[in-house]
Amino acid sequence: MNKPVMNKQRLRALARMTFGNAASLVYLGVVLATAVFVAVDTVFVPHEDASFAGVWLFLLAAPTVFVFFVGSTLWGADAAGPAWFVYLALVVSVLVQALALGWFLQLVRRGGRSRSAHAQGL
Repeated sequence: MNKPVMNKQRLRALARMTFGNAASLVYLGVVLATAVFVAVDTVFVPHEDASFAGVWLFLLAAPTVFVFFVGSTLWGADAAGPAWFVYLALVVSVLVQALALGWFLQLVRRGGRSRSAHAQGL
C-alpha cells in the first residue's frame, strides 16, 4: 500500500477509537456538559468570591492535563502558562483520554489477544 492510504487508515482507526465507542462518547458528553456548566456559571452567575466550578474540568482531564502543565513549567512558562495554552491543554487532554478509553475498550473486547494475519483453528 502507498503511504497516504495507510495514513488515512490510521487516522480513521484513531478517530474510531476516540469517537466511535460508547465509553468515549459518554466521557466526552460528561466533559461537554461540565464545560457548559462552567461557562454558564462563569458568565451568568454572580459570585462574591471566586467560583471553583472550573476545577471540575481539570478533574475530568486529569492526569494528562497536569503533564502539560509540568511540561510548560519546565519550558519556563508561569504556572500553567497563558490562557490559550490552558484551553489547548484541556482539549488535547480530554481527546487523549477518550482515545485511551477507546483503546482500553478494544483491548478488553479482544480479550488480550493480538491481531493475527493467519486463519485460526481450521
